[in-house]
Amino acid sequence: MLLADLVETHAALAATRSRLRKRELLAAALREAAAGEPTEVEVVASFLSGRPRQRRTGLGWRSLAQLPEPASSPALTPTDVDASLEKLGALAGAGSHAARASAVGRLFSAATADEQQFLRALILGELRQGALDSLLLDAIAAAADVPLKAVRRAAMFSALSGPIARAALSGGAAELESFRLQVGRPVRPMLASSAPDVAAAMDKLGDERVAADAKIDGIRVQVHRKGREVTVFTRSLDDITDRVPEVVEAAQSLASDAVVLDGEAVALDADERPRPFQETGSRTMSRDGAALREQVPLTVFFFDVLHLDGTDLIDAPAAERFAALDRVVPEESRVLRRVTGETQEVQDFFTELVAGGHEGLVLKDLGAPYDAGRRGSAWVKVKPRHTLDLVVLAVEWGSGRRQGWLSNIHLGARDGDGFVMLGKTFKGMTDETLQWQTERFLELETTRDGHVVHVRPEQVVEIAFDGVQRSTRYPGGMALRFARVLRYRDDKTPAEADTVETVRELGRVTGEAAG
Repeated sequence: MLLADLVETHAALAATRSRLRKRELLAAALREAAAGEPTEVEVVASFLSGRPRQRRTGLGWRSLAQLPEPASSPALTPTDVDASLEKLGALAGAGSHAARASAVGRLFSAATADEQQFLRALILGELRQGALDSLLLDAIAAAADVPLKAVRRAAMFSALSGPIARAALSGGAAELESFRLQVGRPVRPMLASSAPDVAAAMDKLGDERVAADAKIDGIRVQVHRKGREVTVFTRSLDDITDRVPEVVEAAQSLASDAVVLDGEAVALDADERPRPFQETGSRTMSRDGAALREQVPLTVFFFDVLHLDGTDLIDAPAAERFAALDRVVPEESRVLRRVTGETQEVQDFFTELVAGGHEGLVLKDLGAPYDAGRRGSAWVKVKPRHTLDLVVLAVEWGSGRRQGWLSNIHLGARDGDGFVMLGKTFKGMTDETLQWQTERFLELETTRDGHVVHVRPEQVVEIAFDGVQRSTRYPGGMALRFARVLRYRDDKTPAEADTVETVRELGRVTGEAAG
């Protein structure tokens, strides 16, 4: 299979809005790749999902701004590209900059003009083609003629979909059964949907009794311990073990030989109130966790357990998992929790949590399993104000006091594999924020239109707002009232941004925008 074949598939995917047609195109490409060498289908599946297998390549927008003359005819294969990116990611130390530039030159000079554009978009995360990971899983099931349920089950235990494709097309459903929870290998985290208030969240769950957990504004951590060995992963499944020694020590102190825990790590002040998220988040960015610990110590609070001493609990109802958590984790290291069926009691708990500096709460269905990698209805979060995680699509140069800084940001909600603009805001920005975002968005710049700088849709921002109103100014037919920046979310990817449908639902609740 040639890379040119994938470029053609990419163009066809981008040209159709039919989910069925997209699945057919993806499945056909996977079948063709499966006829080649064993690793080819894994590489192809990763490329079709919009990213390479390598989490880091050492390449950015500037290093790919100037490309060499393209090849006149296609010759590259997907595995050729994968091998080159693997070598690029391994370059480090003295002379690595020159070596990287030389390697990029060799790779891109072997690509045709269309292949160059495809590769640059792939590496930079700009391969917008309407092929979300969930659709790729559907295509894997179709290509391998295996039950979709088996594919989705296996995907719970793999950070990438490429290995799932390889297993399904080489060994069918039986091979997919090899994907299971393993201590030391990350599990895709379960996610929560949103509700505008406690009453709506209780109605959404519909059960008599729920678990109401404090929503802590920290770093989501998944902690794996086997013997004395501990590994800590973020919500994006990055290994940050060396940056959070306090979390490692907390896991090692437990009376367990093997355990997988879900929780939040947060910096607290002397009164046990959460410190600003930026202070907590800085721990995931620093490579010297031990040194930073002296400046920003972390406390970890666990709220779920997925495995305990040889027993997988991921399919067990939440009530059973929470009972196991109580047995293995001391109370001071567990998230604040109330189990009740009384809405007023949950409301009082919510008020208490917000007064204590927490984000709000998460209501959990006591009968639900841990639905890894999915945002379902079994967990529902409530915050004291309307907030959304949106993606910055463009940004405008400021005037007056903000002259010389990028200021007014254009906000987009997720709509399929693209984004729909919901409005703009320059409110809530400090001078420090303006300086940071000017540097950040110039790095993400794609084009300019007068005073507007269009950027790659990669930066997630948390926005507070007072309501949703009808608007003919924006494609979604609605806009946010009094939108203001709370913080930039470097811990979230654009795929985790809120959807247009979520915004419409909030509009229906507030009675302002039915959409």
